[in-house]
Amino acid sequence: MFSFLMHGRSQSTKHVVFFTEKNETPFTLNNPSAYLSARSVERRTRYGIVIDSTDLPVISRYIDSVLKAGTVTLLGRSRWLNAIIIQTNDAAAITKINSFPFVKSFTAVALLKNNIIVPDKFAAISVPAPAALIPNRIEKVYADTFNYGSSSSQVKIHKGEFLHNIGARGQGMIMAFLDAGFFGYETNQFFDSARVRNQFLGTWDFVQNNASVNEDNSHGMQCFSTVAAFRPGVFVGSSPEAKYFLLRTEDAPTEQIIEEYNWALAAEYADSAGVDVISSSLGYTTFDNATFNHTYADMNGNTTIITRIADMAAKKGMLVVNSAGNEGDDPWKYIGAPADGDSVLSVGAVNSSGVIAGFSSFGPTSDGQIKPDVVSLGAGTTVSSIGGTVSTNSGTSFSGPNMAGLATCLWQLFPEFNNWKIITTLRKSSDRFETPAEQYGYGLPDMKKAVGFLLGDISTMNASVTNCTADISWSSKDINTMRYDIERKLPGETVYTKIKTVAAKGTVFSSQNYQLSGVITSSATGNVSYRIKQVIDTSAATFDEYAIDSATLILSSACAATSVNEPNNPGKYIQLFPNPVQSSLTIRFTEQRSIAQLSIEIYNAQSQLVWKQDYSKPNGTITHTIPVARLAKGDYILVVRKDGKKYAAKEFLKL
Repeated sequence: MFSFLMHGRSQSTKHVVFFTEKNETPFTLNNPSAYLSARSVERRTRYGIVIDSTDLPVISRYIDSVLKAGTVTLLGRSRWLNAIIIQTNDAAAITKINSFPFVKSFTAVALLKNNIIVPDKFAAISVPAPAALIPNRIEKVYADTFNYGSSSSQVKIHKGEFLHNIGARGQGMIMAFLDAGFFGYETNQFFDSARVRNQFLGTWDFVQNNASVNEDNSHGMQCFSTVAAFRPGVFVGSSPEAKYFLLRTEDAPTEQIIEEYNWALAAEYADSAGVDVISSSLGYTTFDNATFNHTYADMNGNTTIITRIADMAAKKGMLVVNSAGNEGDDPWKYIGAPADGDSVLSVGAVNSSGVIAGFSSFGPTSDGQIKPDVVSLGAGTTVSSIGGTVSTNSGTSFSGPNMAGLATCLWQLFPEFNNWKIITTLRKSSDRFETPAEQYGYGLPDMKKAVGFLLGDISTMNASVTNCTADISWSSKDINTMRYDIERKLPGETVYTKIKTVAAKGTVFSSQNYQLSGVITSSATGNVSYRIKQVIDTSAATFDEYAIDSATLILSSACAATSVNEPNNPGKYIQLFPNPVQSSLTIRFTEQRSIAQLSIEIYNAQSQLVWKQDYSKPNGTITHTIPVARLAKGDYILVVRKDGKKYAAKEFLKL
């Protein structure tokens, strides 16, 4: 939230009790379903994440002993920290707790506010597991870009509409939002669609320890709207079909270190629930009690509680996205925690022209990491007002969730890759990747490029040649708005020439396999190279091509022009050149017998006759030039008929 208000208090009443170990646990690492949801276990299985002692619940006997020490209220428990949060001002109880041999340390974390009784909200959370290890998370394909209305700039600055157009809108993904409250979300018109489609999976208030977050601060609601709003023509968010947990961790009127522990409890909640992406628009540097203040030296990715927990969340397989901070034009200047996390995707802010916002916090971290990682639209971002109307607001608080939503859609397409791969791909796709800067980080991610890079990493190609026939097979993910260009470089040639295009066949964005065979003609012995490029946006004025792979084969013998044999006359052949062709195609062949009537026909890929010409020609070498400039790009078959009978046929490619 990055608004650091000072409120003096006199007495610490909230404390964290750290325990020494978990040796007495009744749980085992071999049966994680007893304390983690099926979806959380599946995430660990998919990405090879080992279940360890940090996943085990805190020992119940230790908790009971602390609660019986005096007037003590349990506020929360943390598996990852092996600790509980309590509230007490009973001096005798504090003394007794500190005497327990299983208590490692006892730390004050907040000043007196109110007494709250908390139920055990940290047992396994029931969330349906995916149907398969790597599910197809696409439900439906949408051919046209949304009418984003007022939010067009914040989606299109990243070419995020490309993700939505190929079917990625967050389906099958779960996001958790950690913030100061989500005022009015239950009745806000921009979330009508999410309510109707049951996209809200749960809420919890870690400040007040209850299930309601609707009456609290509006900051989280505005951040959430950049992702979940869905009113086409008015306001559409960056991941409008994901499912959501709304978790309150920040007590907006104060700034106390307990809020970092609240964040930890929420992150564990998200992990247990099987959340994929955490979006957090919070950051911490100074507190009401200055003894807890962080220094720039602490911004090293490993020191503050909240940053250590954010990195732990990433270690458990979740993608953690956090706003960089709004201190760019203040004396502090630098990012706050947990944006300094090694494994956190931290997000700065730019305006709609891609120019950095002056308030956007600076990197690097004190240990030299490039932070923020990326930037998004955070100056004049479209958000929902408290009353549920279109409004604008500025801050990395809004650039962060906007990017989190798009990252969620990207990951939806490629669940085979882990969270770190998504982070590194977003960096690589950004406009300053080669020259990162202290406020921009790696810059503005391009979602179309990110898709292309991941396709390049996931695709495969195999090729072989026997005599003069090449056999090529490849696999990739695609959807039928894409295509593949097959290119070849013959012995002695220095550049590749496109020889064929293949339409993508995915009805939804999914894995596909392809095979292709072709005869090599008029080639000497030597190396012949094939290359396949995937064109991922055929509607663009300039194609975005990403190489799948290339292969170099050895021709052990010279290959003559393709023969088209006729019974009792095995030596006949026709030649077409150039092939591929742009404007004029030449056909040449030799006929020893006289021809009364020669016809040349051209058919398109749908077997429709698109061109025909009749000729009279005696025997000998026959050469004709055929105008093809007006033909549409694509594959064609040229058919030669002699005296009304089919004589030969050959494919060519019109560029």
